[in-house]
Amino acid sequence: MAGMRAITVPQPGGPEALTWAEVPDPVPGEGEVLVEVVATAVNRADLLQRQGFYDPPPGASPYPGLECSGRIVALGAGVSGWGVGDEVCALLAGGGYAERVAVPVGQLLPVPKGVSLEEAAALPEVTATVWSNLFMVAHLRPTETVLLHGGASGIGTMAIQLAKAVGARVLVTAGSAEKLARCAELGADVGINYREQDFAEAVREATGGAGVDVVLDIMGAKYLERNVASLALNGRLVVIGLQGGVKAELNLGALLAKRAAVVATSLRGRPLAEKAAIVAGVREHVWPLIEGGVVRPVVHQVLPLAEAGAGHRLLESGAQVGKVVLRV
Repeated sequence: MAGMRAITVPQPGGPEALTWAEVPDPVPGEGEVLVEVVATAVNRADLLQRQGFYDPPPGASPYPGLECSGRIVALGAGVSGWGVGDEVCALLAGGGYAERVAVPVGQLLPVPKGVSLEEAAALPEVTATVWSNLFMVAHLRPTETVLLHGGASGIGTMAIQLAKAVGARVLVTAGSAEKLARCAELGADVGINYREQDFAEAVREATGGAGVDVVLDIMGAKYLERNVASLALNGRLVVIGLQGGVKAELNLGALLAKRAAVVATSLRGRPLAEKAAIVAGVREHVWPLIEGGVVRPVVHQVLPLAEAGAGHRLLESGAQVGKVVLRV
């Protein structure tokens, strides 16, 4: 059987658990294409998978990697609209940390004009996450105010730019003056250093007590009470990460008084049709902003894929601004 190399996780553990190994080649099924990977990017889900806490959904590649960029090298049955040699980037349920990966055709995107193939690897997961949550779920509108936790993260740096592009006012939290300065460069209106100031108090000050219309949250339990306190009337809290735990008490009275909503979503395990709808929305609404120079990928560092462990250590340290890309 033909083979390729991929990052495998023989035993869950620290970054040293990531192993560069020979594995069987993927075969594109019906409605899929085979992509020769040029680059992938590190996401928090990869860290959790490496630790044994976040298995890929059934049928997905067992290797980490939720996005990639590269070139199409083969077409599965029933694929139209794409050809061998096309330069693409893709949203994946797994398998990006490899030399080749089979991708459902609905999760393919053309590489945006003006963006390198390496940079394009940093786009699918953050654009799909931000588009689906800020706009499809929270319905962020021009003139509204949004609070973004983790403003200097991959998701945060994209969310700042997209929220500004639609005319929203953007508040961000980050853990250092340097990170807040980078957020301001990307368009953030108000920066809150969560190490020095209670973010709920800072939101009250910044909004004259009115609160924010939307909160995009990566912390979960630890921030729940203060997130609800930070919401305006008809506010929407969207939880997309649980870095601060999974269980907290929710004051339904506070929520009811504000006619507010709490939604929790994830992207990886969604059905193909839902992912395809999100990717289509990204291509229609986000790609023109990238090609017009209004929004850009923010890449902190590019490392060789064989050194994926170093990329995981960097993300775990919290030192990065934007994305860590792994080059094949």
